[in-house]
Amino acid sequence: MLEERPYAGLFVLDAGQGVAGPYCGMLLAACGADVVKLEPPEGDWSRGLSTRQGSQSVMHAVFNRGKRSVILDLRTPEGRAASARLAARADVLIESFRPGVAARLGLGPEATGPNAICLSISGFGQSGPYAERPCTDSVAQAFGGLMFANRDEDGAPRKVGILASDMATGLHGFAAVQAALAGRWRDAAEGRPARRRVLDVSLMAGTAAMLGFPIAEAGLLGRPPEALNIPAGCYECADGGWLAIALVREAEFRALCSVLGLEDLPSDPRFADFPSRARHRSALLPGIRAAFRAHSVGDWLTRFAAARIMAERANGPNDWLADPHVLAVDGAPVRDQPGLGPMPFPRLPGLPEPIGPAPALGEHTAEVMAGFAEA
Repeated sequence: MLEERPYAGLFVLDAGQGVAGPYCGMLLAACGADVVKLEPPEGDWSRGLSTRQGSQSVMHAVFNRGKRSVILDLRTPEGRAASARLAARADVLIESFRPGVAARLGLGPEATGPNAICLSISGFGQSGPYAERPCTDSVAQAFGGLMFANRDEDGAPRKVGILASDMATGLHGFAAVQAALAGRWRDAAEGRPARRRVLDVSLMAGTAAMLGFPIAEAGLLGRPPEALNIPAGCYECADGGWLAIALVREAEFRALCSVLGLEDLPSDPRFADFPSRARHRSALLPGIRAAFRAHSVGDWLTRFAAARIMAERANGPNDWLADPHVLAVDGAPVRDQPGLGPMPFPRLPGLPEPIGPAPALGEHTAEVMAGFAEA
């Protein structure tokens, strides 16, 4: 775990709302940056989603830790003038408006200094025929192919139950900002003149990046690729719990069948290898499912461990929080979040801990703006 805060002294103006932009800003705050969250008088819309008390919600708290909150009404000349003073001093500006809106509000790249890094997060990017389309995590999951990759038993595409596209896009935004900061510091070290860096990161691209392998294979084949590693998947057991198994080698299928008491399956030519099993999964999977119902999750875990088959219980959030391994490594330290109370926050892998709480709406307006008063 890193001890230092490598971005201490870096000023970030986070004008993003929702998840993707704020998540990027929160990761920069974890690394020591001074992240000022710019909010409208009604607050970031994430403050109104999930469990909430007053101006704070769990969703907002998770993605806005360690920041300072400033309220400015960008619909007024006074608000735009104040935000311009912040933008002019920002090392990094994050915005997640539709293309063109940030510029109209005085938060485009031209409002920043000559050495600033400007990250624009949008649904479909800053150009192209879909640039003006509204987009959310659900829209991005559908358009980017994530729902198609997560089809149900009837083949219907379905949404992943977390904000996967938002999270992936926020991570890519964080990586892009880090790369730009490294470039800025290298320019300074080698005596090159300052230059503004403008970064275009979209939910469309962030989602597609997660599906790089199936998209590449589909393009190569000219058709959707076969399902991977059948019968890897999740199966209901005798106690009502669910167990996930992973298969990456042919020998593991034979070992699985042996543990399940289905020793005849590997000799069936329909199930000879991964591609064959993918083509004939409708014949294969009912027997596999039935076999799993013979024992409990715990029994199967013991049997699979002995056979060196990768398997794990399918946990819900509370199962994960109570798991002995998670508790032993303090995987989700409990932190006090003003307005909500003590809450478990999963660690950010490899980044400094702890991170301060998420701010109340407008909590730091006077404090921040006093430091950016007009000359």
